Amino acid sequence: MSGRQQHQPGLSGEMWMTLGRERLGSPAHIALLEQIGLCGSITRAAKAAGMSYKGAWDAIDAMNNLSGEALVERVVGGKGGGGTVLTPRGAQLVQNYRILEREHQAFLAQLNQQADLSSDLRLLRRLGMKTSARNQFYATVTKVQRGSVNDEISLEMAGGQKLAAIVTHDSTAALGLAPGAATFALVKASSIMLVTAPGAARFSARNQLAGSVSRIVPGAVNTEVSLALAGGVTVVAVITNDSCAEMGLQVGTEAVAMFKAPDIILCTPD
Repeated sequence: MSGRQQHQPGLSGEMWMTLGRERLGSPAHIALLEQIGLCGSITRAAKAAGMSYKGAWDAIDAMNNLSGEALVERVVGGKGGGGTVLTPRGAQLVQNYRILEREHQAFLAQLNQQADLSSDLRLLRRLGMKTSARNQFYATVTKVQRGSVNDEISLEMAGGQKLAAIVTHDSTAALGLAPGAATFALVKASSIMLVTAPGAARFSARNQLAGSVSRIVPGAVNTEVSLALAGGVTVVAVITNDSCAEMGLQVGTEAVAMFKAPDIILCTPD
């Protein structure tokens, strides 16, 4: 089974120079200036920096305008027929940027040595995820069972709850789903059924999460019901106002949130 290579989390970053609210020098701009200093030619420097000729001149014009003095200038005539060179101010800028960049990378390396940093980095990445699904469960893959067309992915949530998701073979491979892999299980609130007496009947829904009602938000037609699970996990369901009244739901009511395995959408951290 193919999968994506797992990378250790860590802080990384690039340094930008700004003048007021305008960006004076990005890493790409500094690389361009550096190549001009080495090549003496805007054509060769642009190619070495991965820019088009026009894009390089646009960047140079912007930097010259923002800095208030020329960082790059054309040289006409001479033995080589002229070219493009850094002014003393441009050369100084490149030199100082590289000094600051080394300090910046040393600072990041020092932060990455902190023993408890990796778990916080993973948490910050999860908190930054945006999706329209109301229910976003962080889980770990415990088992992958291949089928003739689709795969069944067994998951375990932070509170110990078990989930089952059905995805295609291609999705399993593309997401790198394998035992031990971290993933997010996304479920729309409208896909969740609430049951207050699960022992009285049998249900085909594979996923059944028991908890107690922690919040009820009525609307014009539907009611949003939050169910608190073990481990601080919350599941949100949207049901009709009539259903909420008939079930007698109120804060503290014991209930079970049920949803089918195909209703889960899986995604993995980058």
